[in-house]
Amino acid sequence: MKPETAIIRIKNLRLRTFIGIKDDEIQNRQDVIVNVVIHYCAAKARNSDNVDDALNYRTITKKIIELIENNRFSLLENLTSQTLAIASEHPWVEFASVEIDKPHALRFADSVSMELCYQKNQ
Repeated sequence: MKPETAIIRIKNLRLRTFIGIKDDEIQNRQDVIVNVVIHYCAAKARNSDNVDDALNYRTITKKIIELIENNRFSLLENLTSQTLAIASEHPWVEFASVEIDKPHALRFADSVSMELCYQKNQ
C-alpha cells in the first residue's frame, strides 16, 4: 500500500430490506449489517484540509442506504454486488470491499455473510 493511501471504513451500518426467497422473507423486511472498506489516494486531502479533495464517505453511505432500503433482493450476492458498485464507483477508489451480514439466516449461526471486492486495474 502506498503511503498516501487512505482507508475509509464504514462499520456495522444497520439497515432493513427485503432479502431472500422464502415467503416470509419476501413479505417482511430483515436486518442486514453492512461493512465497507475503501482505499483511495488522499495525498491532496492530507495537505489541503479542503473537503473537495477528499472522498466523501457520507455521500457514499447515503447511496448505500437508499439502495438497500428501497429495493428487494433475492440473493445476498446481488445485494453485495450492487453495494460494491456504489463503494467503488468514484474514480479515486483503488480498492473496495463490502461484507453484508444477514443475521439469523441460519438457526445455529449468528449470521451468514457475503463479501465481494473490487481492485482497480493498474
